Amino acid sequence: MAVDYNVIGSRIKKARRAKKLTQEELAEKIDVSVAFLSRVERGSSHINLKRLTQLCNLLDVSEGYILNGSSSNSNEYLNKEFNELLKKCSPEKQKMIYNVVKAIVETEEN
Repeated sequence: MAVDYNVIGSRIKKARRAKKLTQEELAEKIDVSVAFLSRVERGSSHINLKRLTQLCNLLDVSEGYILNGSSSNSNEYLNKEFNELLKKCSPEKQKMIYNVVKAIVETEEN
């Protein structure tokens, strides 16, 4: 799976704006230049994991959301991941997985 830094940058920008922070304020909080943060938000610079974690903590978002758009706070955060795994399985394995899930659901309903 290729990393799309433009999408990552736009998620960071969206989260920053949701917290009503300017680029200057956020850059100061994580000790980077405004120019660097601007490049990250545009997708033309990459951010390391230490800075990403700092950003996520300050912006109250998960790394999963920033990196792939999923959030463990969402009811459907596993749909994308589960579908990607299913695509890698043969039809026989998909049917086996379906039967297991069906049995689990039916057991919970009783």
